[in-house]
Amino acid sequence: MVPAANRTKILAFLCVTPFLLVVFLFEVAPLLAVTLNSLFSGDELSAFNYAEILSSRFYLGAFKVSYLISAATALIGLAVALPICVLLKRMPGRVQQLISICANIGANFTGFPLAFAFVILLGISGSFTLLFARIGILHGFNIYGTTGLVIVYSYFQILFAILLLLPGLGALTTEIREAAFLMGASTWSFWRRIGLPILAPSLISAYLLLFANAMGTYATAWALVGGSANVVTIRIGELTAGDVFSDPNLADALAILLVVSLIIPILADQFLLKPRQHHDA
Repeated sequence: MVPAANRTKILAFLCVTPFLLVVFLFEVAPLLAVTLNSLFSGDELSAFNYAEILSSRFYLGAFKVSYLISAATALIGLAVALPICVLLKRMPGRVQQLISICANIGANFTGFPLAFAFVILLGISGSFTLLFARIGILHGFNIYGTTGLVIVYSYFQILFAILLLLPGLGALTTEIREAAFLMGASTWSFWRRIGLPILAPSLISAYLLLFANAMGTYATAWALVGGSANVVTIRIGELTAGDVFSDPNLADALAILLVVSLIIPILADQFLLKPRQHHDA
């Protein structure tokens, strides 16, 4: 006779097995296949692809540009979303729910439709471009470059940041605010000494997620600038589907290095910030 506790564990394992199978088939297995393929150069097993990437100024430059764009847009997303979320927390629950729904829709409005929308607005003959040029500003503005990528990425980064930060602001309860103001704290000193330190783990985690979100963006960048922007995802796409410089194994090596560069800050967040949160609690 199987004990009741063991039966519960077996039943729980059977219930979660389909989910584990999906994770293995669509995440673990492809990652293992890409890792294995990245170690082949022609028909030989070697680390030649990684050596070529790490010794190439072109591919290292792609990582540098991707890092800078991701870091900048993640910072813009947090800087704009945080005051918006603070204001939303003072509004009725229905308003917060409506804004969250709109932000969720907007954050998922990416790829070719988003790039096309910005081309219509800020392209060479875009509505806003012509309007601003007529009133004497934005002469010579070109959205088909790194500046355009920062602008377009910032759009969905701000909306994504709202979704990430809005729940975390619940840690700043009304009681904490009232106690601080009763002690004579100004708005600035409250945020500098109380608000931001409490929200720091959430802000750092949100920043890392925004950074990873921008690093992995491909369709939006390709639709807006094509191959003219030297970012990692575009280089991977060209090596995978290019007509002239096709090299799937080198593309796999680039993809693995991209995954590693994103895993490191996420692991740092898990191992450095989580113990601090438990200690503070």
